[in-house]
Amino acid sequence: MQPWPFDNPESNYKILFGAPAASGRIDTGGAGYTTRSGIWRCTTGTFEFTEQDEELMTLLSGRCHLTDQSTGKSHELGAGDSLFMPDGRRVTWEIIQACQKSSEQGAVWVSRAGD
Repeated sequence: MQPWPFDNPESNYKILFGAPAASGRIDTGGAGYTTRSGIWRCTTGTFEFTEQDEELMTLLSGRCHLTDQSTGKSHELGAGDSLFMPDGRRVTWEIIQACQKSSEQGAVWVSRAGD
């Protein structure tokens, strides 16, 4: 896992509380590809940023509270929970217990029950 500082200007990260530290790895895709998948970890703290692509995430460990600032909708996630976040959304992450998630970003296909 490599350190992933909160410094991407397009994401416009803002640390709101504490000193969260993130790390991760890209397992497939990445720069030059339309999709990417990998693992991300973060220590406790609160930050906000702008999502840079569609993302389907599954929390592998820890606990966090996410708020989509565009809709005001909040989600509390624990190990095994999944969430889809659309591209361009401003999101607040409150990391309650150090988290690890797997993520698929880019051309994410989501099926709804009955589709």
